[in-house]
Amino acid sequence: VRSARGCLLLTCARALLFWALVYSYCAVCACIELLKLLWSIGRSPGKTFQRIVRENPPACLSDPSLGTHCYVRIKDSGLRFHYVAAGERGKPLMLLLHGFPEFWYSWRHQLREFKSEYRVVALDLRGYGETDAPSHQENYKLDCLITDIKDILESLGYNKCMLIGHDWGGMIAWLVAICYPEMVTKLIVVNFPHPSVFTEYILRHPSQLIKSGYYFFFQMPWFPEFMFTVNDFKVLKNLFTSRTTGIGRKGCRLTAEDIEAYLYIFSQPGALTGPINHYRNIFSCLPLQHHEVTMPTLLLWGERDAFMEVEMAETTRIYVKNHFRLTILSEASHWLQQDQPDIVNKLIWTFLKEETIRKRE
Repeated sequence: VRSARGCLLLTCARALLFWALVYSYCAVCACIELLKLLWSIGRSPGKTFQRIVRENPPACLSDPSLGTHCYVRIKDSGLRFHYVAAGERGKPLMLLLHGFPEFWYSWRHQLREFKSEYRVVALDLRGYGETDAPSHQENYKLDCLITDIKDILESLGYNKCMLIGHDWGGMIAWLVAICYPEMVTKLIVVNFPHPSVFTEYILRHPSQLIKSGYYFFFQMPWFPEFMFTVNDFKVLKNLFTSRTTGIGRKGCRLTAEDIEAYLYIFSQPGALTGPINHYRNIFSCLPLQHHEVTMPTLLLWGERDAFMEVEMAETTRIYVKNHFRLTILSEASHWLQQDQPDIVNKLIWTFLKEETIRKRE
């Protein structure tokens, strides 16, 4: 009995320490962002609260070479999902899951590239873009996000796919592969480690804890959304264009129209709350109970990632109980599939053909 009580007290103490860390760091991040806001107001109060109204989408979002805009309503959840599809129906499905703060358009280079042999579907995740955004935070738990992918797959008339995810979409892709292995023939993840690696690493490496500060900042209500709107979404622009976090000089930089596409999507009323709600449940969902990935897996990583330390990429290998390939691109940023699209596409083709050859042998 004493032993059981001791274990219970230890578990409670660990839980208390964990949540104390979460909320303490959340407060620290909020204070830092508040100082940034006050600094901006002091320097240029007019620009700080300036926002351009964007009523019409830029032409690039309706480019026919990218595919067809489609919608599917999921019976169980009642949510309507938006996606862009390229390639003939009936071909093997390649399902693309974007990260934050992105939407289907981040896969434009892959939509054009793989439509010759695949039915390529670039999804707007729950709460993003033209996909429905439930108002309650609980509707963005990881279980809901994982089930979304299973339901979408079935609604599209498929029982399996080649699954590709970047950043937060990579997190979801890992979890779908773990929970529904029969639905994923091949897994490709871009710049996100196995979730168990991420949770273990962040607790042991303060440098990664600092880089992941936005996870903690996003636990606050409304303030993160407001900070994104400051100076006409300057934070959003800087994520893709600044020297520290953006695409480098050697990369395929976003055009002015590309940037405007992002600004249009995220400047719509309430457009930031759904995406940020994805993060507001994460600390109650991790760590995982199941870990192993059983299908062939390709992990692509930009070494200049300002948000994820490259050491996590190699450690991911221990959780993949099948063929695992890791490729690190030294000059690439976090936005890898947009930064180095030609190289990324070539690596994906090589991986797909490699697996086909292995099966024949």
